[in-house]
Amino acid sequence: MSNNPVTYNLTDNIGVIRVNNPPVNALSQAVRQGLSEALAAAAQDAAAEAVLLCCEGRTFIAGADITEFGKPPQPPHLPEVLAAIEDSPKPVIAVLHGTALGGGFEVALACHYRCAVASARVGLPEVHLGLLPGAGGTQRVPRLAGVEAALDMIIGGRPVAADKALELGLVDEVFKDHGLGELQVAAMEYAKGLAADKAPLRRVRDINIDPASVEAGLFDEQRRKSARRARGQIAPERIIRCVEAAATRPFDEGIKVERELFTELLQSPESAAMRHIFFAERQAAKIKDLPKSVKPRPVGRVAVIGGGTMGGGIAMCFANAGIPVDLLEVSDEALARGMKVIRGNYEVSQRKGRMSAEQLEYRMNHISGTTDYADLDEADLVIEAVFEDLELKKQVFAKLDAACRPGCILATNTSYQDVDAIAAATSRPQDVLGMHFFSPANVMRLLEVVRGARSADDVLATAMAVGRRIGKVCALARVCYGFIGNRMLGGYGRESQRLLLDGCTPAQVDAALESFGMAMGPLAMGDLAGLDVGYKARQSRGDSMDDPAYRVSTQLVEMGRLGQKSGAGYYKYDAATRARQDDPEVEALIKEEAAKLKIKQRQFGTEEIIERCLYPLINEGAKVLQEGIAQRAADIDVVYVYGYAFPAAKGGPMFYADQVGLAKLHERIRHFYDESGGESGGESHWQPAPLLEELAKSGGSFAGWDKQR
Repeated sequence: MSNNPVTYNLTDNIGVIRVNNPPVNALSQAVRQGLSEALAAAAQDAAAEAVLLCCEGRTFIAGADITEFGKPPQPPHLPEVLAAIEDSPKPVIAVLHGTALGGGFEVALACHYRCAVASARVGLPEVHLGLLPGAGGTQRVPRLAGVEAALDMIIGGRPVAADKALELGLVDEVFKDHGLGELQVAAMEYAKGLAADKAPLRRVRDINIDPASVEAGLFDEQRRKSARRARGQIAPERIIRCVEAAATRPFDEGIKVERELFTELLQSPESAAMRHIFFAERQAAKIKDLPKSVKPRPVGRVAVIGGGTMGGGIAMCFANAGIPVDLLEVSDEALARGMKVIRGNYEVSQRKGRMSAEQLEYRMNHISGTTDYADLDEADLVIEAVFEDLELKKQVFAKLDAACRPGCILATNTSYQDVDAIAAATSRPQDVLGMHFFSPANVMRLLEVVRGARSADDVLATAMAVGRRIGKVCALARVCYGFIGNRMLGGYGRESQRLLLDGCTPAQVDAALESFGMAMGPLAMGDLAGLDVGYKARQSRGDSMDDPAYRVSTQLVEMGRLGQKSGAGYYKYDAATRARQDDPEVEALIKEEAAKLKIKQRQFGTEEIIERCLYPLINEGAKVLQEGIAQRAADIDVVYVYGYAFPAAKGGPMFYADQVGLAKLHERIRHFYDESGGESGGESHWQPAPLLEELAKSGGSFAGWDKQR
């Protein structure tokens, strides 16, 4: 077994199985085979009174081997390995450190005992891939932790700390934090104690759940919650079925249900889409033409210019990661307001139990305020987050150029302005780039890194590295109006408004997109963001103020109906709850404007509403891809899933387009183009992108085009 990533040896009277499969001890075929052989060796070793299962490196088995995803499974299969663990004639004790996730945690659950270091975390995150645990996780966790805790843990997919796992009964012993060597010594003593006490073989499968312990109506309530929260995802409902089987059927029957539903999910389009996003997220962080020799610059201190909603949220991102931040505002009063809002945000998290008072103060102590640019001389990275006014941003960058040390990176948080024009206001354009955070910055995971014409390679590498350090999902864009996400959003927003004039109510448009899986429809989202935001953006560009599609939105803004913040926009809002209600006044306004424009209104079905909103977005994505604004089609998907709440179960707009079929999609876009006037004056966002036309004719796909580049 010397060439195997799994070894077995005897220490005193304890057999020790060690997994060493860097970097995360994934459950590859070789590991599964090695575990089977080691278990057999331990069973035959007369001197071994108990067996420790531990891992080298920084973690216990962290999950499946992602390189095997999508390939035919090779024996031994994981359920077979777990059966061998559970059927061992000697107690098997899992020794957990780092993370034991997915299949790794299922391995631990099959052991007779589990001990862990305090810093360890365990969980079953398969739901994030549109799957459910397929090796007994849905059957063993309810038997140990109870049905309600199991549902929360598996549907949520969130790992829990060792102390919480101990409280739930998922582990039996927690040791103080030690290095790996000390942990294994403590585990050895624990195993010797079990052997000396002739501890029984505690098989989780043998635990029966008392039906009386399950709250009446629990499963139906969970189904209702999941239907609201997990739009378009089917895995949560299948998880509920599995846990219900654990509570109502013998173990072997429950396992059969789990395997059937796991196989169904594995073959589902929803899981294919979510697995696509899983890999796309990791790929998006890689810059194609960046030499491997390029190293990020060190970042030990950050400054943020502007303490408003965006600036304060950005400062929180760095403070949360333990990176000192200098927050600059124009006056002491503005600075005090910004710091008060930041503290208030943290206090909300504290009240919800997400952080302790000590953690709150730790974060606040990492944020210092100033009104003087001279105080930014120690910053390694400065992020500007002032109003979206190009001249103002250029003034700020000129001041930063004078105040910041050589080598300091200067980033703009602009969501659509010209990064190169901003860089030109400095003497160091090579140190300038865009770092576009999404609001609220301390919550939203996407960071759009914008590459200026002269941005240095190590500046780009630093932005990507810093983004990962503060927990962001990064995607690279080149300079154009709106970069990737906001540029593509134009047609989506325009068509949602044009549909009103054509005969839809706001509720019909939003309901259609929400049925597709969007967390919020485009018109409700406009009300949330503020209708004046789009109004001002159109004013700044000057080329869309006369576009009839925006007539209703423009009228609403000029009536003072700005959305939720004014109590009315496309909808009316309850002052106390902000619940939205349809407004007959708006519906009357829509009909009036349509009549003025001589637009004949008609009825629309859900599918056509979805096509009208999403297809121009995809069409623009094809242009973004062909122009090199985005590196890959999958990067666009990452931007939309993490920045715009595009449903992960649809895989992002470009993946979804491939699933629809580009020939069909092109045909519909061409139809809408002709309907809007065609070559004699059709609307530009409906003119088929050259790349889309090319791929539709050749039978290609965006994913295939990516691979050929």
